[in-house]
Amino acid sequence: MGKVRSCFICFLLMGVVFIPAMDGFAESADDATLSPYFYIENGDPSVDQFPLKKTDVVVTINGVIADVVITQKYANNGTRPINARYIFPASTRASVHGMKMIVGEEVINAEIKERQLAQEKFEKAKQQGQSASLLKQQRPNVFSMNIANIMPGDIIDIELHYTELLVPTDGIYEFVYPAVVGPRYSNQLEAEAPETDKWIKNPYLQQGSDPGTKFSIHTTVSTGIALQELVCPSHEIETFWESDSVAQIVLAQTADFGGDRDFILNYRLVGEEIQSGLLLLEGEDENFFLLMVQPPERVLPEDIPPREYIFVVDVSGSMNGFPLNTAKKLLKNLIGNLKETDQFNVILFAGGSRLMAASSVPASSGNIRKAIRLIDKQRGGGSTELLAALRKGLSLPRDEAFSRTMIIVTDGYIGAEGEVFEEIQENLNRTNVFSFGIGSSVNRYLIEGMAKAGQGEPFVVTNPQQADAIAERFRRYVQSPVLTHVELEFNNFEAYDIEPPAIPDLFANRPVIVFGKWRGRPGGAIELTGAGGQEDFAQIVHVADTRPMEANLALRYLWARSRIARLSDFNAQLSNPENKEEITTLGLTYNLLTAYTSFIAVHEVVRNTEGPGDNVAQPLPLPKHVSNLAVGGSVSTVPEPEMVLLVVIAAVLLAIGMAYKKFLPRKIATSIEKGLSSRRSAVRRRVRCYDD
Repeated sequence: MGKVRSCFICFLLMGVVFIPAMDGFAESADDATLSPYFYIENGDPSVDQFPLKKTDVVVTINGVIADVVITQKYANNGTRPINARYIFPASTRASVHGMKMIVGEEVINAEIKERQLAQEKFEKAKQQGQSASLLKQQRPNVFSMNIANIMPGDIIDIELHYTELLVPTDGIYEFVYPAVVGPRYSNQLEAEAPETDKWIKNPYLQQGSDPGTKFSIHTTVSTGIALQELVCPSHEIETFWESDSVAQIVLAQTADFGGDRDFILNYRLVGEEIQSGLLLLEGEDENFFLLMVQPPERVLPEDIPPREYIFVVDVSGSMNGFPLNTAKKLLKNLIGNLKETDQFNVILFAGGSRLMAASSVPASSGNIRKAIRLIDKQRGGGSTELLAALRKGLSLPRDEAFSRTMIIVTDGYIGAEGEVFEEIQENLNRTNVFSFGIGSSVNRYLIEGMAKAGQGEPFVVTNPQQADAIAERFRRYVQSPVLTHVELEFNNFEAYDIEPPAIPDLFANRPVIVFGKWRGRPGGAIELTGAGGQEDFAQIVHVADTRPMEANLALRYLWARSRIARLSDFNAQLSNPENKEEITTLGLTYNLLTAYTSFIAVHEVVRNTEGPGDNVAQPLPLPKHVSNLAVGGSVSTVPEPEMVLLVVIAAVLLAIGMAYKKFLPRKIATSIEKGLSSRRSAVRRRVRCYDD
């Protein structure tokens, strides 16, 4: 009996001592990783913990340009002043060019300032007791809104204005309004993280919790050409037709909370016509143009070279359940329809990664069944180490007779997007990258950026029903670009500052888009040439046939946003001083939000004389179908299955030990008590409250 008791005590001590040291809960303040955390109500009724009461979105689509106005309504229902912070998304293509703050009857138009100057002005207003608002870009698709000195009983409206271009693919126009930022995994130490990553530390509500805010969106589609089809795959909607080319769309009154997923609106024109052509703007100082040219129909070559496909699949905690089930259906289609002449491999990743085979294998029926069985076993859990899995895939041995394509399947919930883009760009001569975003509110910045860096195409799959059709689109795209060797020539039309400077091969059946500026009179011609399938393609646009219009004012913002995107969005050299200077100048000149420019609005009246307000971070809902596993611990050096087993064993031993600690020697009981105390302290750190 004594030996049994001694053995039990040894295991008990291992559970108390070892487990706190190995997982993220036991990290010290110095080695804590930057990560989201679950919101815990602090029980203080004097502080309003949900200051964002409502988000109203008004979208006006005229032709190919969407004009979006977002109104965020903040209020303080507590009895003490608060300073609110809210993290929210927008389209990766959004040109944010205006902001207003409305306090009572007073409207304050925000100014665009260099980022650091705007931050200093905001802090000064906050300290002086003035109400102020600060809009910053944390990623091209993630913004932060800070509001200082919201007084008890206040209602403050913030109005944001942005514009984006809608480019049809396969004849379908798609407008996407992202409504929530999903939790981002990061293995950075919090103490060492740059200011632009601090937003990742944000509170989230647990799955199924009341979001504490309301969401509405009203969209007007006016195309000038009869609409053949208009659908919303993401939300229940009500549609009111004014004519065959004008429709009003609102969320159905019976619908659930719509602010936990992307709002997606797809429409097609009669005869699948594409609104291509030329738009001109004649401004006071500069003139702008937009050229859209539809390429020829895809013609697949008879001899398609053999391909090697590397599938890199996210099986982390945020993919648990619905997202992973959707990914499984997609992968079964993609892998199950490979040609016998192809090769393939599969990498599954979470905190670590697992390789199906040391090198790619033939796409035989046996190997395909093996891969599908491997994927089918996955349940989703752990962190999201995409970069390590990507490097493993890129370093796999290869047969140069095969053209390599990498397919990355993920929800994109990571914070290290720039490092991923850089890794892909450095291997461009060896691998094309196609990315599949899985889920109701994916990180489109990462999904689009990986494809752009890898000269491939991005896809987003929001539900299993879309998997087959999107897999078929991928197969068409990867077999052959629709247009190659694209060149642009200007004849007697003085064009300059062209964006993009060079046009890449076009995989998708979508128009070629070119922005630019022009001088003099609008005349001459623009000629676009390329190789389309088995014959050359050429299209000439006569400039004199198009009249400059004031209604095309958005071209000014769209041109500047296009240049900023090329310099910064998916560019691994974002820190280049020359890029920073040019991006800052573009933001200040064209009144645009960028990585280096911010909008700041300050109410001149000192409103808070009570002292510093409480800092409150608006808790975010988890995206629809994303489980609680998306918010959690940090990287462990112990492989995840073993770590889970050890945690379970330790928990059982601790429970038994505490139940019977009165029978243990005092020193051992004290050790157990200290271990539990350490766990409680660690948990308190994980649910820390936001405090600037």
